[in-house]
Parts: sequence; C-alpha cells; structure tokens
Amino acid sequence: MLSDNRLNLLQSFLGSLPGEVASRLAQAIEIDRLVDGKALPHQLILDGLRPVLRVSDASRRTPTPLRLFCRPFEDLLVNVPRVEKQRGRILRSHVVPVWQWLSKHLLAKETQSYSDDVRNAVVSSKLAAALARAEQFWPVAGSAMLAALASNRKRALMHLGGEAVVADITDMALVLQSGSAMLAVQALLLKPTPSLNEELLWGLRSLFESVLANNPDAAPLVSVVAMRRLTKPWEALKLATLIARQSHDALISSTDMGLAGDVLFADMEDSRNVILGIRQPVFDEAVLLAHLTAFTNISSAIVKEVEILRTGRWGQRLLKDRATVGSAMETFMERAPKEIAGALPTHKAGYSGGPRVPDFNKPVDADRTARALRYARVMARSKHLSVAGSFGARHQTAMDEITLLVRSYCEDVLKELRTAEGARRLVVESQFQLSLELTALLFDDSETEFLRRRGKAAGAQVAA
Repeated sequence: MLSDNRLNLLQSFLGSLPGEVASRLAQAIEIDRLVDGKALPHQLILDGLRPVLRVSDASRRTPTPLRLFCRPFEDLLVNVPRVEKQRGRILRSHVVPVWQWLSKHLLAKETQSYSDDVRNAVVSSKLAAALARAEQFWPVAGSAMLAALASNRKRALMHLGGEAVVADITDMALVLQSGSAMLAVQALLLKPTPSLNEELLWGLRSLFESVLANNPDAAPLVSVVAMRRLTKPWEALKLATLIARQSHDALISSTDMGLAGDVLFADMEDSRNVILGIRQPVFDEAVLLAHLTAFTNISSAIVKEVEILRTGRWGQRLLKDRATVGSAMETFMERAPKEIAGALPTHKAGYSGGPRVPDFNKPVDADRTARALRYARVMARSKHLSVAGSFGARHQTAMDEITLLVRSYCEDVLKELRTAEGARRLVVESQFQLSLELTALLFDDSETEFLRRRGKAAGAQVAA
C-alpha cells in the first residue's frame, strides 16, 4: 500500500505524461487487466492518467467490453447531472450501474460470453472482431433492457439504485437496438465534422430513414448523435427541416424531430443558469464569458437554421431566455463603471464637496484593482456578444461612461508623471500602470501604445 505522499507523487507523474505516452501506457494497463493481471494497480494508474486521457484521442483507447458496449451512445454521454431527465442525454455515471445490472441480473450469461469474446479478440489484436461481437450484443442488450422496464420497473429500480438511472435506460436501450446504424452515423460524421454539407446531410437522412423503418422510437436520436459530432451542433437542425419539409419551428418543435432542437435549448439554458448563478463582485470572468458565448452562439444559430415564430414553443422559450440573460448581464454593465472608478484613487476637490479628482498620495488597492480589471475584461470581451445577448444598449452606455473616466484619469496621471518625485512618484507610477492596463483592455492597440509612449516621455522629463 502506497503512502499518501508516494501516491500523490505517482498521480502527479502520471498526470504530467505526454498524450502519446499516456495513451500507450493506458492501453498496456487495460490489456493487462483484460487478461486478469494481478501485479499492477490498474485502477490507480488509470486514475492518474485520466486528466491526460480526457483530452486525448478516444479512438485510441483499448476497446474493453464496457467501452464497446457504450460505443453506440457515447455521443450522448454527459458529465453534469440535471434536475430532470433530458432525452438525448445520458449521465456518464449511470453507465456502470446499468452494466452491473446487465452482467449480474438481467443477462448474466450473455454478458459474460460477450465480455470473454471481446477480451480474447482484443488480446489477439483482432479489434474488428471485437467490434463485430459488440454489434451482435447491442440489440440483445437493448431489447432486454426495455423488456425488463416494461415487465417490472420496480425491480429495475431496486437493482439500479434510483429513478435517475432508470430514466436514462430508455435512451441507452433504443440506441443499442439500432447500434449498427449509430455506428454508421459515427463513420459518416468523423468527430469533429466542421460542416454538415449537402452530401453528408443526405447520407444522414438515409441512415435516419433506415432507423425509422426498423426502430421508429430511436430515429430522433440519430440527429442528437449527429449534433454531438458537429463543430456547429445546431446544423443538425438541417436534418429536421429536410425531413419535415418545413422551415419554421411550429411543426418541428411539436414532433420527435424537434429533439435536436430541444437538446440545443437545454444546452443554452444550462449556460443561462450558470450566468444567473454568478455572484458579483468576486467571480471567474472566464466562466461568465464562456457561458455567455455558448448562450449567444446557440441562440443566434437556431434562428439562422430554423424560422422561429414568436408564437411557437421555441420562439417563446428563446424570447424568455434572451430577456433573462440580458437582465443578468445588465447588472454587470451597471456595476462595471463603479468598480473601475473605485480602483482609481480619487478625492473630492476643495472644501465644499467639489468633483472628484485623482489622489496622487494614495496607492492603488490590490483587491480593487483585481475587481476593476475583472470587470474591464468582461466589458471588452462581451462587446461582440451584447446585441445577441440583449444587453447591447446598456453595454454601450457603460462603455461610454468608462471611456470618459479612464481617458480623463490617464491625462491627469500623465501630467503628474512629469513632476512627481520620491515616494509620490512611486504612487503615480502605480496609478499609471493601472491606467495602462485598463486602456489595453478597453481600447485598441494603437491607443495603448500611444499612452505607453507618452508615459515614457513624461518620465524622461523628470529624469532630465
């Protein structure tokens, strides 16, 4: 048993390996586990490699029985649980309970036979044979899972540990029943497919019609598998409009062909919920901007792919979501000028409460500076998202206020730089540095460079 210190060293070492080395090591460890090797701590090593493997090419992973079982629905797997089941999404943590249910209770003999055959094929480097054996097992497993739910749902709940796992089984089972067709979708749309062109679209339609003829309930999931393989997932809506022969959302959103759109809306609303949950003034601007980008990208793209009617189900959702996100972002716009002004030391001029002017005896505060720069980054990087995010007018108002404030402060700092000396000069230089950082974030490169040159010239005057 490794001590905690040695365990941490091992995990750190494994997590720092190059992707190529980590993949080869993982393959060797998984094959050793397939042949029941006892000398190595398989799970410990694989857990250490997981951070590297997570960003590596998944197609190079060893095709274990469980991994091949998941192959048809791997594009539907998600890591974050939801309050309610979203059709077309399967929580990754539910896979193992389902696999154990299959292998211990539902299809014990069949699953053992399948696992033995896959192990033998993989150890013998017959990967095509392993995949072919999985294709035989998929429809057997899928049909058994659906039959078990239909005949005794309570018993399934008891074995699986809860309604949330059972809720995902239908999606798993339907995709498994049409596993070969889903494999064909994956072969047609290699991940990531940059664009769903005409040839790919008609190929996808052919596969959809094949599934529709044999397993109608699984057909809508074809578009969801496809969207997870597209760089622009909203292009999967092209399949819906092609099949429905309608360009507006009223018909599409009310049928099973609207499933891809519903998943997109769910993705968009996940980002909406993250934005609504962010609390000011201490927050991670990268998280805010990432989810704002995701929200605006999807909401804008849906409108381009499908004619959204204000009276339609999707139209109503879109209007509501945009208004909600717009209101949330307006609170950031309202606070940004105050936070940026608060980081620039000032005091009231005169004795009767005159206007605030720079205070060159007061050094910049580290916490206020961090907050100001955080808000400045949000202002700068949300500009191109503000119209689609429904906060364009408030963003422009805040930028006008900040622009006037920062430029005026810069001019005052430059004047002081020409004459300040000693301890006062150190304070002025720190204020100039903050002004320069704000300018670099909020304005263009030419203005930043011009301010930098003027600062150098002002400093040179004192030296002279």
